[in-house]
Amino acid sequence: MKGRGPVVLARFLSMGAVNTLIGLGVIYACKRLFGFGDILANASGYAVGLTIGFMLNKHWTFGHTGNARVAALRFLAVFGVAYSVNLLCVLFAIRAAGIDDYVSQAIGILPYTAIFYLGSRLYAFRG
Repeated sequence: MKGRGPVVLARFLSMGAVNTLIGLGVIYACKRLFGFGDILANASGYAVGLTIGFMLNKHWTFGHTGNARVAALRFLAVFGVAYSVNLLCVLFAIRAAGIDDYVSQAIGILPYTAIFYLGSRLYAFRG
């Protein structure tokens, strides 16, 4: 997929949109149905999409043909950074800015997506 940045970005965003809907659904269900707190609900939602996200990004988004184990470890590292920033943004929005916790969960997706795309493209699935 080298040199096809717009195609890769479009694939990443479309795959991410589906994963985001699933993840947010899990987050909201965990909060509403199971009474989970914000941190546990957030972690649950992101955990659900992680394996699906790796497989789709590896094969469909980036067309990576390298070592799957190395890519998986790098993918997890990128996820760790993106997720940490996401969680900080969510907690800041809730606790410091007083934004509704459901809205704050959605706000956290923006920095997460930017970091995860760049990290996946430049590190996890680099050619």
